[in-house]
Amino acid sequence: MFEGKYFLFHLEKGIGTLTLNRPPYNIFEAGFYTELSEVEDFISAQEGIRCLIINANGKCFSAGIDLNYLQGVSSAYVLEKLPWLQKIYGFWQEQNYPVIAAVQGMCTGSGLEFILGADIRIAAEDARFSLPEVQLGLSPDMGGTSRLTRLVGLGQAKRLILTGEEVGAEEALRIGLVEAVVPLEELNARALKMAKTIARSPEAAVRFAKKGVNLTDEGGLRAGQIFEQAQSTYCCGTEDLQKAVAAYLAMISAKGKK
Repeated sequence: MFEGKYFLFHLEKGIGTLTLNRPPYNIFEAGFYTELSEVEDFISAQEGIRCLIINANGKCFSAGIDLNYLQGVSSAYVLEKLPWLQKIYGFWQEQNYPVIAAVQGMCTGSGLEFILGADIRIAAEDARFSLPEVQLGLSPDMGGTSRLTRLVGLGQAKRLILTGEEVGAEEALRIGLVEAVVPLEELNARALKMAKTIARSPEAAVRFAKKGVNLTDEGGLRAGQIFEQAQSTYCCGTEDLQKAVAAYLAMISAKGKK
C-alpha cells in the first residue's frame, strides 16, 4: 500500500490500482512529478502484478498542470528536467503487464498525456479530452505529439493539438483515443472486470502479446513478426499453454453437451 499526497496504490490478487488523489481536479504541480517517480519505484518493487489500473478520485480525471507552476519554468529547467519527466510518463509502456486507464470528466493537457502511455483507455460517458498547450505558447512535450499521433493518426493529432479543441467520449472512441466508453457509474467496475480477465490469462502470453504489439508499432512489421516467432517458440513449450488449451476444450465440450 502506498499513501502519498497525490497518489494511492494498492495491490490485490495480482491487480494493482493507482489512484490520483487530489480531488476535485487532480491538478499536476511540482510535487506531483516527484511523487509519481516515487510511486513508480514502489510499484516496480512489487511482485505478482498481472495488470494495473490507473483511475482518479473526484469529478474529473485531471485538469492538467498547475499554471502557477508553469509560470516558474525556464528553458534551462526544461532542458534539465524534461528527459526525466518523459521517462516517468513512459513508465507504463515499459512494464511487462498491461495498464488500463479509467477516465471520467475533464482530462486535459498533462493529464491526457499521462494516460497516453497506458495500453487501454476506458472513458466514462462524461469524459472530455483536450490538449490546450499551443494556446498557452507551448507544444505538448510529454507524449502529446508522439504517442497521440500513434494513437489517432497524423490528421487527428494535428487537429487536437493545433486547435486545442475539446472532444467528448464518443468522439474520442471514434478517432481511437480511447478503446471503450461506459456509463460513469460503471467505469471502475468495467476497468476491474477487464483487468481480472487479463490477470487470469497465462502471464508469459500476456507479457509477450503486449511487447509484440509495442514492437510492431515502434519497429515495423518485420521486426514484429520476428518477435512473434521467438515468443511463440517459447510459449508453445510451456505448461501454461497445455493447461489453458485443455481447459478451453473442456469448456467447449461442456457447452456442446447442454
